[in-house]
Amino acid sequence: MSQNKPKSRKNQPEKKRISRKTVAAIGVVIVVCIVAAAGLLLMRQGTPSPAPSGNATNSFATAGAFYCTSVDLAYAGDYNEALQDADLALAQNVSSLTPIIQSNRAGILVELGRYNDAIDAADVAINTPGNVTTLKTIAWYWKARALQALNRPADAAVAFANASALDPTHQIIPDHL
Repeated sequence: MSQNKPKSRKNQPEKKRISRKTVAAIGVVIVVCIVAAAGLLLMRQGTPSPAPSGNATNSFATAGAFYCTSVDLAYAGDYNEALQDADLALAQNVSSLTPIIQSNRAGILVELGRYNDAIDAADVAINTPGNVTTLKTIAWYWKARALQALNRPADAAVAFANASALDPTHQIIPDHL
């Protein structure tokens, strides 16, 4: 007579959990990309020509589209093109998107070796008012990486600590401090 025993949890591999803040940040990026894609789709399907640059909805959709393309290009390793699209997104002057675009730009600029520019971009995101913790965590991280590359280990350690303090679920371990 065989007995069916439930498997012990000890024998099952432990699953890593994704923090709520990470899920929220991903959600924001997805929403921005969807809105931007919908705006571009509507423009391509024969809607009237784009409104003057004062149209906030059009500017938001255009900035969002450039931002999403910039993220995709950065993930693909095409940092020069990614930077161009991030700059085009900023040129739309959508203040609500500026912090997320600048945080992304900071990472792109670090990858391009433009460390002082990366610090400036990260500072824009870091100094954004409001509760944008995940965005600021990412900006602090890229600022730390830029400071590290500029051989400023003490400043980099402070920036890494600020990133970890904002989001303790993301323990950031500096590479070469």
